[in-house]
Amino acid sequence: MTDSILLKTLRGEATERPPFWFMRQAGRVLPSYMALKEKYSFWQMMKDPKLGAEVTLLPINDLGVDAAILFSDILVIPYAMGMGLEFSDSGPEFEKPLSHFDDPVAQLKPDPSKLQYIYDVIDEIMATKPAHIPLIGFCGAPLTVLCYMLQGIGRQIEFPEAIRFIYRNKKATKQLIDAIVELSIIYAQKQHEHGIQVFQLFETHAGLIPNELYNELFMPAVEKIGKAVRALGIPFIYFPKGMGVGLDKITPEICDFVSIDWQVPIEVARKLVDPGVGLQGNLDPRILLSSQDVIEKQLERYIEFGQKNQNWIFNLGHGFLPTIPYENARFMADWVRNADWKR
Repeated sequence: MTDSILLKTLRGEATERPPFWFMRQAGRVLPSYMALKEKYSFWQMMKDPKLGAEVTLLPINDLGVDAAILFSDILVIPYAMGMGLEFSDSGPEFEKPLSHFDDPVAQLKPDPSKLQYIYDVIDEIMATKPAHIPLIGFCGAPLTVLCYMLQGIGRQIEFPEAIRFIYRNKKATKQLIDAIVELSIIYAQKQHEHGIQVFQLFETHAGLIPNELYNELFMPAVEKIGKAVRALGIPFIYFPKGMGVGLDKITPEICDFVSIDWQVPIEVARKLVDPGVGLQGNLDPRILLSSQDVIEKQLERYIEFGQKNQNWIFNLGHGFLPTIPYENARFMADWVRNADWKR
């Protein structure tokens, strides 16, 4: 595994090009995934070790990425805390969101054993993946997970019920955060026991609340998860989508690398983030709906940044959209791999 370009970059070693992988890379942008989706449900693909491993590794062959990321979902933590979870065609659904209860904290019944199927999938991935490809594990960050737990399915992307609860019930919010963090740490530790080499924390909705409130309620939880992960000797990547200028609070105490969304230019992010923290990102995935000529011009803008910054992982500013043509995703991957990065 010492020849992994991703692990070299995470260790601070020089490489001839930036490593790359993509969020939602094992998903609907891949024809091979869609063929499996016609036969199996999302739960089946997540829970069956052979299917879960197959889906996780599809992007290695289909896109030529430098890393695999575990095929799973950020809502497995609420599921393991006793919330009934189903995946329908319209997305994940809980039996009853926590905001509907007078005492949400009392509804939680954490059972780490409910996550065993994920470790079985990891075992299968480790037995079948190419030796030079590292496996990235992950979980959802506390604010994002809590929003879904309080509100339910995120059809209302502003999560009004969840945000109202957070503002009105800080004490209960902190108790819920503590419960999420405790199980998330167990989850990360078990993923590491079964072989993951990198861990990413997905805070998809960091921009829902002001930076000051986020730093008060949620950043200590992020730091606690990161500290537990890094104690295992594996790199910790933090993805706070929508954080904006709050990136100036990201220091080496928080994470090893921070993933940047497309709202902040990568050069601006580099000035905001502590120089001791590496960057990941931040191509707008919607550019992949354009022609390949337009895509190439956008990619060329990263050459100078990539030349100057060895501690950078090429990635999207969020996940692949299902409407993105596979040919464009492949074009991007080939371009990043073959471009002259002037290093």
